[in-house]
Amino acid sequence: MSSTRQKAIDGATQNLQRSWRLSLALFLLLLTCLWISRTRPTFAQPAAAPAIDYPQLVDITASTGIHFDHHSSPEQKFIVESMSGGVALIDYDRDGWPDIYFTNAQTVDMARQGIKARSALFHNNHDGTFTDVTDKAGVGYPCWANGVTVGDYNNDGWPDLLVTCISGVVLYRNNGDGTFTDVTKQAGLSGDTLWAAGAPFGDYDNDGWDDLFVSHYVDIDLNHLDAFGSRDTCRYLGIDVQCGPRGLRGSPDTLWHNNRNGTFTDVSKKAGVSDPERRYGLTAIWSDFNNDGKLDLFVANDGQPSYLYQGDGAGHFTDVGFTSGVALNANGVAQANMGLALGDYLHTGLMSLFITHFDNEYAALYRNDGNMNFTEVSTASGVARGTSGYVGWGDAFVDFSNDGWPDIFLVDGHVYPQVDALPERASYRQPKILFLNQRDGTFRDIRKSVGDAIQIPQVSRGMAIGDLFNDGHLEAVIENLSGQPMILRPEGGPPNHWISFQLEGVKCNRLALNARVRLTAGNLVQLGEILSGGSYLSQHDLRLHFGLADHERADEARILWPDGRVEILKDLAADRFYTVREGEGVVGSAPPHPIPVTHP
Repeated sequence: MSSTRQKAIDGATQNLQRSWRLSLALFLLLLTCLWISRTRPTFAQPAAAPAIDYPQLVDITASTGIHFDHHSSPEQKFIVESMSGGVALIDYDRDGWPDIYFTNAQTVDMARQGIKARSALFHNNHDGTFTDVTDKAGVGYPCWANGVTVGDYNNDGWPDLLVTCISGVVLYRNNGDGTFTDVTKQAGLSGDTLWAAGAPFGDYDNDGWDDLFVSHYVDIDLNHLDAFGSRDTCRYLGIDVQCGPRGLRGSPDTLWHNNRNGTFTDVSKKAGVSDPERRYGLTAIWSDFNNDGKLDLFVANDGQPSYLYQGDGAGHFTDVGFTSGVALNANGVAQANMGLALGDYLHTGLMSLFITHFDNEYAALYRNDGNMNFTEVSTASGVARGTSGYVGWGDAFVDFSNDGWPDIFLVDGHVYPQVDALPERASYRQPKILFLNQRDGTFRDIRKSVGDAIQIPQVSRGMAIGDLFNDGHLEAVIENLSGQPMILRPEGGPPNHWISFQLEGVKCNRLALNARVRLTAGNLVQLGEILSGGSYLSQHDLRLHFGLADHERADEARILWPDGRVEILKDLAADRFYTVREGEGVVGSAPPHPIPVTHP
């Protein structure tokens, strides 16, 4: 046999052997994969999102008779023209029905020409409509107004209004006859000339009188404003925009102690809350975050670390923002903290925080783990993904369906009208967002399942929650930066029960600010707290509302008054409004008042 032929045979043999080895290897690999597939754990595939039985949120603004326009410059060339728009629910005449106060703001051109902006107070007519009573009440022209809160500074039982302005605050004393008097100067508050933002009342020293904290934003002079697009911090994605807050100087904060004689004293430095770093303060809120009976204070700072001041009950506070985990997000970054919502969404007896932010960030959920420890669970809970790309403002934990589990509602709107010129970017007008509490620490975005109204794009700012019509359902009142407000009413959904409490302090402050109710109904155990301020520079209804699902009675309402007194009420019928006076128990009870609210 020739050497050439032998080489060919040898080559063919080698090829055959290689093919056989390759086939064997593939066969063994197949057997291995089959064995792995049979022995590895099987993970359940996510089920399709179930249909929800949830009320539709319907726009009823037109039927209420409310006509109010918030001033806005079309181009928003200055930061002072983008930040206002707080709204308050206040039962100013104490008839048991929430009334509505809208703040208004000037434009820079208006201010320079001496033209004022009219804020407005609307009286609840008990029939689904409201009447403008601003002129009679005397609260129409406080200032270039940013936000509003409710307190009772003179402890007479009549709720007062505190309006924050770009030049300080205005305190309106409720005269008890449908009118208010500006007492800013005589109360000692006229010395505040800084851009005031959040201003919650709270009795931090437990002397029975409402004290006042005022957060301040940036330091500005209307006659010397930075020009539109004038430097790097006045540009956004390559386009010229308003300047600030970055690049501008911040302002310190102020704590005013109530002297119990109609006046206040500045105790900021003594108390340790003066903000020497001059961070950009926006919304602030009082609460007892570690359940030790001593009031704490949270301050949302725009684009800078937030403050969480732990109170010692004796008038001094220590900032524990960093050690508690709420100063920065989980990545160690300061966000554009704006709106604040407080709620026990897990039924653990601890108040967690939900904070709205800018469009290149996400709204943050800080779970309260107790002992002044928080964990940011924005991504794990599902709220981060649903809020990225939106500029969030007013927010609340709210139970529109009365199932006993608070959901999260927030309103949005950009600060730069110029973003509409950018391709594939968030628009200036934006929809609202509703997250359904799935009772396991997570939330589901259901904005497209609750009607068309919340999907209408608007430039929203403040938002307040309350039962406007005393029928056991919570409405959302939204103030928009530009144009008319929007009032959303839940309609339909499951026929769940509810219960509502109005608390009256005797030894503690008369409005019972920061009083808590721990409500038990079968397997539902909920916590509510009466708060001054919150959302974005706004004021919710001071009554505490609880959904009861299918429970026809509440087994127990355990009331923790701010002065430490504990009062327990047993076996309360559902679907009623209860008035509870400290030390006296239930002093009034009323059934719901059905209102034939109409809408387009």
